[in-house]
Amino acid sequence: MITKYAIILADGAADEPVDALGGQTPLEAAVTPNIDELVRMGRIGAVRTVPEGYSPGSDVATMSLLGYDVTKHYTGRAPIEAVARKIEL
Repeated sequence: MITKYAIILADGAADEPVDALGGQTPLEAAVTPNIDELVRMGRIGAVRTVPEGYSPGSDVATMSLLGYDVTKHYTGRAPIEAVARKIEL
């Protein structure tokens, strides 16, 4: 039997409270019927994606989720930003 997984990474959704949202975070203010249904139907858990000693940014966490060993491959955010802007390295 093949087990399938969906990883939903709502980067920034649990950000700081926003005055324009009545002091709520974007996630607290969001209407999320599709996410609610996925949670109802699936299994939910927590995982540490940022190794000790690394800043908990989306770059480090995403690399880890994609299977990269951050302690070996992470050199900073700049190469990721450069590739996103189609800058040759």
